[in-house]
Amino acid sequence: MSSRRLVGASALVLASLGLAACDAGSAMPGSSDEPSSSSSPEGEETVQPSMAINLPRGSAPVPVDKIVEVSASDGRLTTVEVTSAAGPLGGSLSSDGATWTAGDRLEPGTDYTLRAVVKGTEGDPVRRTVKFTSQTLTLDEQTYPSVAPLAGETVGVGMPVIVSFDLPVTDRAAFERHMTVTSSPQQRGSWHWLSDNEAHWRPAKYWKPGTEVSVDVDINGVAAGNGIYGQEDRVVDFEVGDAHIYKVNARTYQMQVFSNGKLLRTMPITTGKPGFTTRSGTKVIIEKFDSKRMNSETVGIAAGSAEAYDIDNVQWAMRVTYSGEFIHAAPWSTGSQGYANVSHGCTGMSTADAGWLYDMTRRGDVVEYTGTDRPMTLDNGYGDWNASFADYAKGSALR
Repeated sequence: MSSRRLVGASALVLASLGLAACDAGSAMPGSSDEPSSSSSPEGEETVQPSMAINLPRGSAPVPVDKIVEVSASDGRLTTVEVTSAAGPLGGSLSSDGATWTAGDRLEPGTDYTLRAVVKGTEGDPVRRTVKFTSQTLTLDEQTYPSVAPLAGETVGVGMPVIVSFDLPVTDRAAFERHMTVTSSPQQRGSWHWLSDNEAHWRPAKYWKPGTEVSVDVDINGVAAGNGIYGQEDRVVDFEVGDAHIYKVNARTYQMQVFSNGKLLRTMPITTGKPGFTTRSGTKVIIEKFDSKRMNSETVGIAAGSAEAYDIDNVQWAMRVTYSGEFIHAAPWSTGSQGYANVSHGCTGMSTADAGWLYDMTRRGDVVEYTGTDRPMTLDNGYGDWNASFADYAKGSALR
């Protein structure tokens, strides 16, 4: 686990009878002091405070997903500190001083020192020190979360939140409990797992323009299943821009371009010819290239075949599926644009129209296709909108 968010340096420890400093027993995790009593000068018995720590006894490494807790009896915790070379492990003290709970999980292979002070109603405070070590993890035992959009990015209203893991998460529910998406204004949404390595989140409807979104992937130290743990917490904030909705009709060979509900332009286009039918459904701009080489071998068309192509400088290319559909300039088909479908599945238009569209487009903008009998799927690009929200939410591990 690399970086981890640190909560403020408050800390913990529970007390043992009449100890002003460490003793041999204080180095043993999981110890608990039993209350004892002593006589006051007047002959009255006074109960000394005691403490309990939820760490295992002995020197065995502590699992990284352990949330350290300290509790006090017959007194109040006045100080709890858990420190390591990586920094303090913050936590929160209950209002009555009876318990302290760590605010995060443990870093792997780390030596910790826990110091706590308990004060009773009478007498001197009791101090306790406990040292322990967390379990060691290799990189093969930790899964790293990559998040899209990027921090500070402005995206279109169709952009899903995407969390990709480099090692599989088989305990999806455990991770999903620690992944949250909040927005202003608030919008209802759901996670949907495409696989053990990828989870998406989308709102019930397209994002509202101007929404500010925060993604909190708090999985550092969370057990992913099969001996794998989360490697790092991630917090990513992004914004949603104007509502760009492009409507492509493969039967009329036209694209309508809307911004915030206003029709800006209707442009002639061409889509996939028979045998290379363009998919109908809702697609989202995935990435943009001002110039891109397009080779038919990348989409399964063999070199040398009748349908083979290799075009080195396709301008204003915007990807809408993983399988190879783009919107791009196609000056070689301007005679067919508005009249016939002649492409290998891409949406072609004039260089001038493609450049104008490219300039206004950002990742996450929506392209709604109609007019063909070939459906778009959830996993071919950002296909999250090709299911009702009720069906989409069934992909949550917590449903």
